[in-house]
Amino acid sequence: MAVKLLMTWDVLPGKEQEHFEFMVRDFIPGMQRLELEPTDAWYTLYGNQPQIMTSAQMRSLGDLNRVLESQEWKDLTRMMLDYVKDFEYKIVSARTGFQI
Repeated sequence: MAVKLLMTWDVLPGKEQEHFEFMVRDFIPGMQRLELEPTDAWYTLYGNQPQIMTSAQMRSLGDLNRVLESQEWKDLTRMMLDYVKDFEYKIVSARTGFQI
């Protein structure tokens, strides 16, 4: 059964451009190398919610767990912490449409 990795975070003040460049240059290509398929991305303009909400899909929970335990994933998320705070993720069964 397909699963989704739902991720949220806030961009550090003053790091917006660097964050964007990291996402385009490193994070998204890194996810794709790990066979995570990006599905959604949302930016919160107003309200008390995480600034960024995004998701990626994987064919099975076992495959996703292997990705999350991989050194490449750990390196990607460690590098991301130079640009973001409050990074969190959860795993859910994949459905169509945006999931929270």
